[in-house]
Amino acid sequence: MASPPTIPVTNQQAAQSQPPINTPAFRTFFSRLSSSIRDGLSQRRPWTELVDRSSMARPESLTDALSRIRKNLAYFKVNYAAVVSLVLAFSLFSHPLSLLVLVGLLAGWMFLYVFRPADQPLVVFGRAFSDRETLLGLALVTVVVVFMTSVGSLLTSALMIGVAIVCLHGAFVVPDDLFMDDQEPANAGLLSFLGGSAASGRV
Repeated sequence: MASPPTIPVTNQQAAQSQPPINTPAFRTFFSRLSSSIRDGLSQRRPWTELVDRSSMARPESLTDALSRIRKNLAYFKVNYAAVVSLVLAFSLFSHPLSLLVLVGLLAGWMFLYVFRPADQPLVVFGRAFSDRETLLGLALVTVVVVFMTSVGSLLTSALMIGVAIVCLHGAFVVPDDLFMDDQEPANAGLLSFLGGSAASGRV
């Protein structure tokens, strides 16, 4: 006598208990980056206001200049950050070798530490490196590349030029009542996404 056919039973509870597929780390990273950039740019002031010559005058003293710089930094913080970024970008594009070195360094951090799954240790020449060893190695390479080569002097000079432009502009722009009435809580910063993305990469 033939046995009755077996009816397949699906374990719905086991299927539902399966963890959902996580969003790739790089997708989360770029999502946070895009959101941070949009939030930062939404706080920028009109560029016509930044170059309005009618609001410029020589400061009466060093104290007056420092006071103007402090107030203008709070008001034009996003515009000033854009100016410094443009100076850095111009300096790097003027020195393609330094730009390639920095891109390679950034790629190393992204793929060897930030985006690498925590359950997959870094293996080089048959030796597995822990997260701490990987972090220390990348930090050491970063210090050597930035401070022991021309890349460090290039970045330093570009930052100094950008800061000088910002301070010069801030000292000559006369703050008005609008500056005081428009104070807002400080934003978390354009690179706040790094903390969250690094944490997601380590999970």
